[in-house]
Amino acid sequence: MRDFSNDHRWLSLNTATVRKQGNLIEIIEACARHGIRAIDPWRDQVAAVGLERAVRAVRDAGLDLSGYCRGGMFTADGAHRGAARDDNRRAVDEASALGAPCIVLVVGGLPQYSRPGSAASKNIAAARSQVHDGIAEMLDYAKQAKLPLAIEPLHPAYAADRACVNTTRQALDICDALDPAGTGALGVALDVYHIWWDPELLGQISRAGSRRLLAFHVCDWLVPTKDILNDRGMMGDGVIDIRSIRSAVEAEGFAGYSEIEIFSNDWWGRPMDAVLQTCIERHRTIV
Repeated sequence: MRDFSNDHRWLSLNTATVRKQGNLIEIIEACARHGIRAIDPWRDQVAAVGLERAVRAVRDAGLDLSGYCRGGMFTADGAHRGAARDDNRRAVDEASALGAPCIVLVVGGLPQYSRPGSAASKNIAAARSQVHDGIAEMLDYAKQAKLPLAIEPLHPAYAADRACVNTTRQALDICDALDPAGTGALGVALDVYHIWWDPELLGQISRAGSRRLLAFHVCDWLVPTKDILNDRGMMGDGVIDIRSIRSAVEAEGFAGYSEIEIFSNDWWGRPMDAVLQTCIERHRTIV
């Protein structure tokens, strides 16, 4: 396992971590101040400053990207599926312009939550079928851009509104069905917040292997958790054995960034520079 204790070369900042403290340009400037060499920007943050300006800012700062957030939300009623398809194609185009190595997919839950305006449904099996078909369609477009797709399984608490793919096994089953040769076009983004509890995790990481492990996200699970979406912990403040999970993914050959992604009302209320300094310290000592 790589030694992170002496530098933060392999730290990437998911820009949601400080989204309330500044816009994307300001976040990029802060990363430069702290020697953070990679980011994973969100589409709404890119849209707020404009794609061309975002591309220039990333280039001028000499930043790598560890991913692009996010594509997906495939589930919709018939009237909204075309919009979902077109939106995901735009995500591919944006990610390609930015030079992202993959698009992280949050696949969607029940249609009325994934694509507002869709007719309500309680059929989660149908939603999962739509996810399979939506990824297949997006994969064809993404292959033309040579842009891998990374399915992110989300904690089961999000099954209704954000992602009905909730385990690494489910995500890999889709990968094996749509990319059986393991070409690198389709894989997984593993976020410790969502997967740490899974008794099958280590076996599924081994199953994924280096070809499927496209992204690795870190934060922590607080006890108690006050808000399932916006109360993630800084690494070391919760109960996740982050280092053992990183050891498992690196044992399979993953050699990319450990991406810090913290949705937190607490950390959003602190100065950006203080948050980034804490991220660096915890990356060296906890991750």
